[in-house]
Amino acid sequence: MRFFNFRAATVPLAACLLALAAFAQTGGKNGRGFDKARMDETGAACNDFYQYANGNWLKTTEIPGAYPTWGSFVMLAENNRKTLREILDESAKKTGARPGSVEQKVGDFYATCMDETARESLGAKPLTPYLARIDKVSDARGLQSLITEFHKAGMPALFGFGALPDLKNSTMVIGFAGQGGLSLPSKEYYEKTDEKSVKTRADFAQHVSNMFQLLGDTPEQAAKNAQTVMAVETRLAASSRGPVELRDLTKQYHIMGPADLARLTPNFSWGDYFAGLGLSKDLRINVAHPEFFQAADKMLVEVPVADWKTYLRWNLVHAAADALSSKFETENFNFFGKTLSGRKEQHPRWRRCTSSADANLGEALGQVYVARAFTPESKARMQTMITNLLAAFRERVERADWMGDETRRAALAKLGTFKQKIGYPDKWIDYTRLDVKRDSYAANIIRSSEFAQARNLAKIGKPVDLTEWGMTPPTVNAYYHPLYNEIAFPAGILQPPFFNPEADDAINYGSIGAVIGHEVTHGFDDSGARFDMQGNMKNWWTEADLKNFQTRGECVVNQFSAFQVEPGLNVQGKLVSGESIADLGGLSVAYEAFQKSLQGKPRPANIDGFTPEQRFFLGWAQVWASKDTPEFARLVTQSDPHPLGRFRVNGPLSNMPQFAAAFRCKAGDQMVRPEKERCQVW
Repeated sequence: MRFFNFRAATVPLAACLLALAAFAQTGGKNGRGFDKARMDETGAACNDFYQYANGNWLKTTEIPGAYPTWGSFVMLAENNRKTLREILDESAKKTGARPGSVEQKVGDFYATCMDETARESLGAKPLTPYLARIDKVSDARGLQSLITEFHKAGMPALFGFGALPDLKNSTMVIGFAGQGGLSLPSKEYYEKTDEKSVKTRADFAQHVSNMFQLLGDTPEQAAKNAQTVMAVETRLAASSRGPVELRDLTKQYHIMGPADLARLTPNFSWGDYFAGLGLSKDLRINVAHPEFFQAADKMLVEVPVADWKTYLRWNLVHAAADALSSKFETENFNFFGKTLSGRKEQHPRWRRCTSSADANLGEALGQVYVARAFTPESKARMQTMITNLLAAFRERVERADWMGDETRRAALAKLGTFKQKIGYPDKWIDYTRLDVKRDSYAANIIRSSEFAQARNLAKIGKPVDLTEWGMTPPTVNAYYHPLYNEIAFPAGILQPPFFNPEADDAINYGSIGAVIGHEVTHGFDDSGARFDMQGNMKNWWTEADLKNFQTRGECVVNQFSAFQVEPGLNVQGKLVSGESIADLGGLSVAYEAFQKSLQGKPRPANIDGFTPEQRFFLGWAQVWASKDTPEFARLVTQSDPHPLGRFRVNGPLSNMPQFAAAFRCKAGDQMVRPEKERCQVW
């Protein structure tokens, strides 16, 4: 069951390297770290560097049917999954593992997921208790009680609630409530009137109808129920914030106590809700999106209870689909995999089960993973690179001529307090209270969801635990967390092509070095710059310096807004500004750190005719190579703060004189922006 992801539905806090897809490729041949055979040297590096670095690969590569995108991140993620599969297969076969051990839990979880016979025999039976509970609801009070029960179990219902650090007192954890209740990626999917959007909504309504039929509804009743779901979600979407608005954290901080909450939602009792979750009835929380709750509160009395029951039936089966029999799993894939992402086929079951084990028991599985895949030597080398990148960023801040001394001191103080996480946690999640059995996969998913939700809610009112990680060790990604003022690099990304012991420094600085620089820069992008050295949302800028900073950021916004994904669809510059500022800053600081690493040493030799500087930029360009289905490209563009790979290459490099010098580009070339149009933030 894909139960509720609280973070995704409320405040997007951690700034990551990538989203939606986490895939990678091999690190090139002969230890070079880049693959010349991938390149299209008939084109000009100075006109379209992405095509130049990856053209032959783009021409000959087909997207495998199970994927919406294929390229730079695919091989690494798949190699990680193969390692996880080996661990899980071994654990599943050892039926005599000590009860309660990590091996027993991950083995039993995986075994039930792989047991297709049992899943087919159960069908939708795991939902029976929840469907019966929905059926008993007869009034608004019962509806609120059911929403509370769903939330306590970690299931989606109307809005999101969970524990997060206080944006203005980052040492303490408080309750956060935010918008939710939508099945499609963002509010725009309910409101846009272009032909593709209208077709997507029609396909979604048909999918909802199909799912109701699988629950036993007649085709006529299922179609009617689907329209009810569409009506409820469309109305919720009207009062929801879009992806661009959700990036502005300063407008998502509204601390409210009992009296404030009662005025906000007179028809919804927060005291009863908190008590049902096992929390104090007098809790003070942050309501991230008050306008959403005002609208939802009116809906609680204006929308018939029968319609809410239909909506909650949909929420339940939608969340549970991948834990049920193949009919539900396939129907779910047909819309969310095929229609929304352009995938042609499902991943094999072992892969789906491996991903599920990582999602539900990530730090139990991760303990075994890091023992096999991450060495102390890799951690030490990564630490050295981080130190070098932080030093290079410090120098850039020190000489920034657009910033005054007061702001500069604050920026350097913040940089000096950056915390670092490399590879895996020092303290693992304790899964003792999670009961994993070989009874059924759905039962294990339900218990895992309840465990995760109870663990999350128990944090409210307590000090922040800075040892916790936001990603599991095998994850091919990295992040900066503004409330912790920390950068984190899971073991999963610290392998080729990002971190390649056999590649020369030019490649490693252009890949993992730029990744480090990217995450460091997130602390000073248009969102991270709103948080101080303690991780509190606080302005530490002088008025003049903030204006200069925002003007520089607008340059990036305007550049990316001009990139066309397809006719009629451009990149949303305001949506991708944080990631794009981080890419530009990350590359700039990584290049500078690389140049410093060469000082006092013999100059590295050319490889295949490419200078060290050229290899640096090839390292960046080849890790971002990707082929995307049109559906996936549209999905990313409309809802993801990360731009597509080709824009992540050509966008920042076209602003860098270092790139132009490396490839001897001239004024007028497409990869060389006129000086007055060039962006530089950090």
